[in-house]
Amino acid sequence: MTATTDGGNGPLRASGAAAGNTTAPAPGTATTATGPKAPADVREAAGKAVERAVDHLLRRQDAQGWWKGDLETNVTMDAEDLLLRQFLGIQDERTTEASARFVRGQQREDGTWATFYGGPGELSTTIEAYVALRLAGDRTDDPHMLRAAAWIRSRGGIAASRVFTRIWLALFGWWKWEDLPELPPELIFLPPWFPLNIYDFGQWARQTIVPLTVVSAKRPVRPAPFPLEELHTDPDNPCPPKALARARSWDGFFQRADKALHLYHKVAPRRLRRTAMNSAARWIIERQENDGCWGGIQPPAVYSVIALRLLGYDLEHPVMRAGLESLDRFAVWYEQDGLPVRMIEACQSPVWDTCLATIALADAGLPADHPALVRAADWMLSEQVVRPGDWSVRRPGLTPGGWAFEFHNDNYPDIDDTAEVVLALRRVRHPDPERLDAAVERGVRWSLGMQSRNGAWGAFDADNTSAFPNRLPFCDFGEVIDPPSADVTAHVVEMLAYEGKAGHPRTRRAIEWLLAEQEPNGAWFGRWGVNHLYGTGSVVPALTAAGLPGSHPAVRRAVAWLESVQNDDGGWGEDLRSYREEKWIGHGPSTASQTAWALLALIAAGEQDGRAARRGVAWLAGAQRADGSWDEPQFTGTGFPWDFSINYHLYRQVFPLTALGRFVHGEPPAARAHTRKGG
Repeated sequence: MTATTDGGNGPLRASGAAAGNTTAPAPGTATTATGPKAPADVREAAGKAVERAVDHLLRRQDAQGWWKGDLETNVTMDAEDLLLRQFLGIQDERTTEASARFVRGQQREDGTWATFYGGPGELSTTIEAYVALRLAGDRTDDPHMLRAAAWIRSRGGIAASRVFTRIWLALFGWWKWEDLPELPPELIFLPPWFPLNIYDFGQWARQTIVPLTVVSAKRPVRPAPFPLEELHTDPDNPCPPKALARARSWDGFFQRADKALHLYHKVAPRRLRRTAMNSAARWIIERQENDGCWGGIQPPAVYSVIALRLLGYDLEHPVMRAGLESLDRFAVWYEQDGLPVRMIEACQSPVWDTCLATIALADAGLPADHPALVRAADWMLSEQVVRPGDWSVRRPGLTPGGWAFEFHNDNYPDIDDTAEVVLALRRVRHPDPERLDAAVERGVRWSLGMQSRNGAWGAFDADNTSAFPNRLPFCDFGEVIDPPSADVTAHVVEMLAYEGKAGHPRTRRAIEWLLAEQEPNGAWFGRWGVNHLYGTGSVVPALTAAGLPGSHPAVRRAVAWLESVQNDDGGWGEDLRSYREEKWIGHGPSTASQTAWALLALIAAGEQDGRAARRGVAWLAGAQRADGSWDEPQFTGTGFPWDFSINYHLYRQVFPLTALGRFVHGEPPAARAHTRKGG
């Protein structure tokens, strides 16, 4: 699916210097919402805002029943797409120019590129953007390129960049393969019980690492179209040796193991290596989805195409052709100043967006049998995954029944989507209730079976908690494992409570885990959203749905924390730097989605008539645009904490509507309908 605009909400907002991508205010700084001020009667203002938001969201539904907002990340997606096309020799002028236009538009005044709106410049992102613009024809003496190169050198140059960036440069001879961590394809032979087997990695890392073992073994070099000496601090010694950590430390152990693997690369038996690469190819091809992609994610698709090409697959081979066509579907085209601009999505989120939109509309008072909700339910029912995927390696006897995030992704359903889809389906009065009930029962059974040993849930796998993958010198690009998180666990608990399983032993274990995970300040850490506002906005509604009263000490601590971090303008916001710096926790410019998360927690805690909640509702009503939508350039979604951030363009619509709907209409109908069943 290729969009031309942000799902009918106008062209994508640029997040670079031209769009005001400046440093965020200091923690605690108050912000003021733009837009019309809310009337004195907050409930009346909320009701009118709900009506406008419902109309807006209904207009954005696809005829097939789904919703999808653009998923904006950072320019490494666009840069690596251009590098891939250069490597394969399939670049074309229109695509190159439109992509370069987007990359250029994201550059900040200091010459850098950031990984999120308002964030600091990031070295690897800036290097990849710079190289992409060189490929597009930008000159080294252009002012914007001079600023970028000077900043790169001031931060250590290419030698200080992450491994993935240097892999891309090695493909063109701009970096030596010998100076990269080794990743042998024989990894594919390690059984699931062996440390550092491929199933010890999270699904996103696993899909990337397997093809990269082939690339690492082949060490290809395409002729570089230009040199990159200007990006080295010392062109005569671009890769100075790094000191080894002490031998008895884990870092020291893995550094020395990497040196041993480099020696093995020189003497690896050819037959064994060939067999390993062929096994990796089979593994890759078996996981290609019906639409040609891999896991519905752009990075694994890119590396899979490269690996298969290196193993001799022609570009016209059906697997390759389908893979390349799938990459085109990650492109969002729009016009700016009369010229085409092309942005690459890291993945697409229709299932996630559709279940959240369904919940929002139902909680806003749309009748349960409204045609829009029935169409959405029909589409979600058709997307249920009913065959085993990689998750079954750890749960071989479990019957499938989950939902994935994307249009096509039967290998990697996730627990988070499954929980929210069930919550959405239970809000719909479907003409075939038996079909809906059967799908929900499968989803609940699969979710229960995916519970980890500690009583909580990760996103894609059970017990994906090995500490070893993060230690590898190769894995410096972000989170590579999928341990249980408070936000995913909370969504499952909420779903189980609505299914009448609040008293189920598995639910009680999860609640105990959540209570133990509450931080001293009263908040919960947000793994998949920014950050403590997302975690707290997920956990409190789950706990109260499962029967904890609003007077419970954990709930009261959460309420007190939310009240303490409310901005002077009445909204809430949290900067992504809270993943690294404690002073940013709960602090940042007010945003529509984060204000909504805070309100969801307050309303669940029985605080809907409290001063904090009413001020938050007034902020949302006042910040709403005339067309019923909200503006939000900030990134409030999380791929990897700090390392990879996401702006879900539909978050600014669905979460405010959900919060306002619950403020106006009270307890969600699903809660009344199902929590009465008992445990």
